[in-house]
Amino acid sequence: MSERVHPAADSPPPPGTINSSENSSFLPKPQPPPGTYVIQVPKDQIYRIPPPENARRYKNGRKIRRNRCCCCLCWLLAVVAILLVAVAAAVGIFYLVVRPKSPKYSVESLSVRGFNLTSFQTSLTLSPEFDVTVRAENPNKKIGIYYVDGSSATVSYADVALCNGVLPTFYQGSRNVTVFQTALTGEVIRLSGSLADSLTAQQRKGEIPLGLDLRVPVKIKVGAVKTWKITVKVRCDLTLDKLAEGSKIVSSSCKVKVNL
Repeated sequence: MSERVHPAADSPPPPGTINSSENSSFLPKPQPPPGTYVIQVPKDQIYRIPPPENARRYKNGRKIRRNRCCCCLCWLLAVVAILLVAVAAAVGIFYLVVRPKSPKYSVESLSVRGFNLTSFQTSLTLSPEFDVTVRAENPNKKIGIYYVDGSSATVSYADVALCNGVLPTFYQGSRNVTVFQTALTGEVIRLSGSLADSLTAQQRKGEIPLGLDLRVPVKIKVGAVKTWKITVKVRCDLTLDKLAEGSKIVSSSCKVKVNL
């Protein structure tokens, strides 16, 4: 009678192995490196930034702040525009009421001393002195002019300064003509040989071109109001018959520029 062979019972798995049919949640969790901490937060408490329920509120808040900034900028631009219009209107009214005009200047006479061309040709140096008489006219009806410190006057030949000086300080009323004189001096002026020859030739011809530059700081008075300092620049192109005492002006023209 043959023997029956019974199947052997499943041998238990070796220690340290895990059956694949078991739940994967029982797998051993990796241990964090030493010196670190693991904080567990429930899944229902993890939110996006901003949270879904607050996303619409967050967007609306950004729109409100942006609208406020736009409103502030619009108000600022409106205020600036109003101020500019007000200033332009005030200036226009001032011009219509006062009708300001630039002062007028002309050179009455120009006397020369210390300008000896004979010695100049040998030494190429000179120390000239000029006495300039200027006529200043204020054509305005309601404006007075204060001539203040800081002025300058320069006589030049071919863009080379020969002498310098300053103008007197005084007050000129409306519709007033004032004639004043100022002394200009130069110290050891040295010119090139070509300028010396040109100056000698023009002396013989009786036509010596000179330039007079005036820098006149003034303050305008309208009623009881006095303005800030305004610079008036005057350029006069002159032609003299000789460089000596008793010289006469052959031609003269002056241009005035006002720098506010």
